[in-house]
Amino acid sequence: MAEVTEPMVREDGTYPTVELRRPMIVASVVQTRVSGVDGTNPGPDIRKNLDYFLECIDIAQGQGMPSDLLLFHEFPITGFSEWTRDQLYDFALEVPGPEIEEVGKKAKQYNCYIVFGTYAKDPENWPGHILHLMVMMGPDGNVVAKHWKQRNVRGMFPGSEQYTSVIYDVYDRFVEMYGIDEVVPVVRTDIGNIAMSAVQFEPELFRCMAFKGAEIMCRVATGGFEFDDMRLTSYHNSVYTMIANNSVSTQGRHPGFFEDESYGGSGRSSIFGPRGVELAKADVFETKKFAMLPMAEFRKKHRIPDVHMDLYKPVFDQYRTRYDHSAYLEYLPEGKREAYAHFVKNSRWTHYW
Repeated sequence: MAEVTEPMVREDGTYPTVELRRPMIVASVVQTRVSGVDGTNPGPDIRKNLDYFLECIDIAQGQGMPSDLLLFHEFPITGFSEWTRDQLYDFALEVPGPEIEEVGKKAKQYNCYIVFGTYAKDPENWPGHILHLMVMMGPDGNVVAKHWKQRNVRGMFPGSEQYTSVIYDVYDRFVEMYGIDEVVPVVRTDIGNIAMSAVQFEPELFRCMAFKGAEIMCRVATGGFEFDDMRLTSYHNSVYTMIANNSVSTQGRHPGFFEDESYGGSGRSSIFGPRGVELAKADVFETKKFAMLPMAEFRKKHRIPDVHMDLYKPVFDQYRTRYDHSAYLEYLPEGKREAYAHFVKNSRWTHYW
């Protein structure tokens, strides 16, 4: 287990950092289409998606001002569709792995950070588990960070639940292996302190990231997101928030889902400044939107959120979670309906979205 050598939250409102590469950085959300691979023959589609991803990096860095940070959506390589568990585990990526290395070469070529999400697996440490990771590639071409999704939303899709393993589902073993600090991780880079997540509808998570010194929140989605959920992350925590969603698919609908307007639908990738100021916003098509972030000036005055915790802690101490953590340590559901039945059986109440 990783040993924590300093407190996760400082008492004086400051937070640890590393020296910035320059006072002002350029951050971009790159909104691209999503295409779920064919689960019965994933190889060609993985290659096609990867080539498209790499080309989009070239386009993003070749047009307009070069970026220090590129944020892509949740699944640029695997896509998102309806697969069996065995199919998804078969083509889930290993991080690092050959596909990830190709993305790393682009990060090195352009001396930038590239952040994106992916389905992944770790056969050595987590055999049988399908992971949902956020990945950051660094200017040296290597993986800077791979952060697990903290939790899946439960109860949003009637009769169906995700069977991917997130931190909450394997919490006990995760903390034993990686340490409590990795549950809500923040990466210190020379462009700022960055937190990454595919989680929505849980402001407590992003508050904790801000407590730990996150300056830029890199958030991703597929198919839709609540715009105000993203904007208010910046508003309440006085940080920068970037959200990358997929574009509409102009060359054919991706398999398994309608491109409907649920939770806002495709597009609207955005960048928000402290206090929720909208710095950039996309429409629904493929595009890059950027903002210049004055990180050095921001750091001079920025402090962690001011929360009167004594008012709320007694309530939080009595709160019982809807279902217990670590449910996937002894049991892995075969599919979404089986996962749904498991959580219905083990939940203390039903949450209706």
